Formats: sequence, structure tokens, C-alpha cells
Amino acid sequence: MIRGIRPLLRGSTYSGMLFAYCGAVASLPLLPFALVPTLVWPSAPYGVQAVLVLLVWAVLIGAVGLARTTRRALIPLARRLLSVPLPSPVTARQRTNEPGTAPTSPSPAAPLAADRWRTPLWLLLHVALGWMGALVSGGLLLAGLTLPAMGWFRVEAGLSLFGWSVRAEPGWRSWVVALCCLLLAAAVCAGVAHTLRWSAPRLLGPSSAERLALAAERELRLAERNRLAHELHDSIGHTLTATTIQAAVAGEVLCADPVAARAALRSIEESTRAALEDLDYVLGVLREQKAETAPTRNLTDLPELFDRLRHAGAVVEPQLSGELAQVQGTLSRAAYRILQEGLTNALRHGAGGPIKVRVAAAPDGLEIGVVNRTGEGTGPSPRSFPTSGHGLSGLAERVRLLHGEFEAGPDGPRHWRLAVRLPVRLSA
Repeated sequence: MIRGIRPLLRGSTYSGMLFAYCGAVASLPLLPFALVPTLVWPSAPYGVQAVLVLLVWAVLIGAVGLARTTRRALIPLARRLLSVPLPSPVTARQRTNEPGTAPTSPSPAAPLAADRWRTPLWLLLHVALGWMGALVSGGLLLAGLTLPAMGWFRVEAGLSLFGWSVRAEPGWRSWVVALCCLLLAAAVCAGVAHTLRWSAPRLLGPSSAERLALAAERELRLAERNRLAHELHDSIGHTLTATTIQAAVAGEVLCADPVAARAALRSIEESTRAALEDLDYVLGVLREQKAETAPTRNLTDLPELFDRLRHAGAVVEPQLSGELAQVQGTLSRAAYRILQEGLTNALRHGAGGPIKVRVAAAPDGLEIGVVNRTGEGTGPSPRSFPTSGHGLSGLAERVRLLHGEFEAGPDGPRHWRLAVRLPVRLSA
């Protein structure tokens, strides 16, 4: 018994009924237009006129539901008053793309057009339940409040419903009937609210096509954030490693070799400027602001990268072959970041000695290799630089996204080797 009464005591039941009443009231401005058939065909039977008025009224309500603004207005109201978790509607303008590039995600405009019938159907159900609930619960509530008083004052009154009738008489019977009317009114409210809550996710919620569009949008957003995380890790991590070493070098030779100290300080300035550009770009994207032009460092900027490493005291032995300038932009930028991360790891974990770099561009592939000396053992020797441990895994993920081959591990007893091969197309 208590379980049966509990739904009637929930606040969401009455807020849902308020939502239904709002639908009924909102349809009233369309009623005068629905009365046009009675003016055009005044001699028609009353029953025919009533049917025509209801049909025209339903068509007008459905036409209002075809507007996309109607659905965007109904969803927040349903969330608030029905306590139903409904996501915001997907629109044709919602696309997730890499800033500065052409749109790549499919537009959900077609699925929206195919599912536009659901909003008019919801609006018709909303209005119908609102009027039914208002009339039935209002009549029962009026009867429940007036029958005992009329019986007490011996006023001739009664209630008739579906062939069953009861007269207002003094005594306990009228009070029982009044209580039953009030409970029925509450049950009608609960039934209307429950029906609206049940149908809202099915008619106002995302369809299968919209769920696919939302999933694709979330996937692209996560991929973009993952890409930005790689950018920050590669750029900021490399800059902090290089500047730390350069600052130490500048401090050691400041008195003995001022020229070398000034060169190290200039390299620190150049490195931090480049890192600030990357940081400003990433923060602009994360804040969903109008992003500035994305940094365009690519394989043609390798000499500058090697110079910064030399200022940090590293001995870099590059071996470049092929037409690196003709490697296409996206792949060239990714290759630059891969090589930057490989050199950063060599600085962090290396044990002195030259860092051998090999970059070879061929018609069918781009090969990148970094070999550096390590300490005793089979892996990179740790130094005083704190690391996140995501460097190699991030590199492997980046290479995998480019459909390339990745290999990293010991190369002999005291060397570490990074080898990457990327499929490449050379521009004409």
C-alpha cells in the first residue's frame, strides 16, 4: 500500500503535471486558427465540426514541432520539470575539427532531417496529456472538494462517470467518495507525469543516428585533446630539458667563457619563445577560443633544433638524406615532434657521447633514427630530470596513428636506439 502511494508523494510527479499543464496552455493560441472549419462549413454536423477542429489543431501543433527551436526549448524544460537526463540536441553546426584545417567529421544534418517527426509527435502527446490530465484531474478535484459540502448542506448534487453515479448525501458515504476522487486525481497526475517521463527520452532524446553523431564528436574531441597533450609534452618537455642543461652550462662557463655563456642564454631565449607559442596555441584551443595559427615547425627546422641541443652541450651527429622539404605538411610536423621527443629523451637519459640522428626521406617512406649512449645496464640511465613515463608510449601512439612502425630499445651494451618508419608521399 505504501509503495503504491509513494509515487503520488514525489515532487517530480507534480512538477511533471505542471509541465503537462504548460503544454495545454501553450496550445491555446492555436485554437482560434483551428476554428476556421466551423466558419467555412457552418452547416456541418456538430460531430464533424469537432473532428475537423481537432484535426486542424493537431496539424498546427505538429507544424510548431517541426521548428528546431521548439525542440531546443522543450529539452531544458523536460530536464527541469520531468527530472529526465536529456542531452542537448545535436545540430548540423556541431562539428569537431582540428583548428586551421578543413572540416573532417560528417555533418549530422541528414540524421536530424530523418528524425524530425519525433518532436511533433512529442508535442502532440504533450498537449493531449496536458488537456486530459487537466480536465480529468480538475473534475475529480472539484468533486472531491464539493461533494461533502453539498451533502452537508443538503444540496442536490451527484457525480456520474462512465455510467456509474453517486449522489451527495450527508454522512460517511460522501466523504469516502470525496477521498476516492482526490486519490484518483492524484493518480491521474502521477500517470500523466510517468507517461511524459517515459516518452521524453524516446521522443526528445537522441536517436540512433544522433547518438552516432555524438559519439563521433566525443571521439574527435578526445583525439584532439590527446593530440594537444602530445604537443605540450613534446614541446614543453623538450624546452625544459634543454633550458635546464643550458642554464647549467651558462653558469659553469659564465666567468671562464662569457661568449659561450651568452650563446647558451640566447638559446634559452629562443627555446622558451618557441615553447610559449606552442603553449598559447594549445591554451586557446582548450578554452575554445579562436585559435591562432598553429605552429608550423617541420623537418626544415631541424638545423635550429640541432643548434639548441649543441648549445646545451650535446654532440649531435645528423645524417639527413632525401628531399625533406618535399614531405607533406602534416607528416613533416609529426616527424619533427617525434624527432624532438627522441632527442629530449637522449638528453635526459644519455650518458654523454655523441647523439647520432638519421633522417632519410624516400618515395615510399620516411625513416627516423636516434642512437645515444647510456650508462651501465640495458636501458636508458636515469638522470636528475623528473619524467612522466609517457614519452615512449606517446611516441608509439603517434606513430601508430600515422600507420608507421615504431621500435625503441637497447642497441648493444651501452646504447639506446629509437627507430621509426612512416609511410610518406612526396609532393610534386
